[in-house]
Amino acid sequence: MSDQLVAVLDWIAILCLLAGALLSLVAGVGLIRFPDLLSRMHTAAKPQVLGLLLVLVGIGIRLIPEETNVFNVGTLLLVGLFQVVTVPVAGHIAARVGYRTGRIREDLIVRDELAERLEAKRRADAGGRTPDTEA
Repeated sequence: MSDQLVAVLDWIAILCLLAGALLSLVAGVGLIRFPDLLSRMHTAAKPQVLGLLLVLVGIGIRLIPEETNVFNVGTLLLVGLFQVVTVPVAGHIAARVGYRTGRIREDLIVRDELAERLEAKRRADAGGRTPDTEA
């Protein structure tokens, strides 16, 4: 590769790394500053994942001119993929736990579909039990 192309790729990588670091910093500040669980979950998931992806893109761009056998761009793709897949699942689980323990402010919820489902399940469970089957 020419020296000019490597220099341009380095600057693009630097911009991606800085933007990713800034988004991660914003996510950390949001975790401290936001008042309720739902807002904190939002700031913990979205900017953090986007920040990590930008950092991974910056590292990947930097690795293009100097390919190594130990650590390559494929590893970065796997790390990004696992983050994109696991963070929403973890956020969903945290929201369910927060809901069931009463840590979510109910005045912020417009429509509570989970309460409707839980109530329907409680009624079905209570209606289907008999003294013979409760042993």
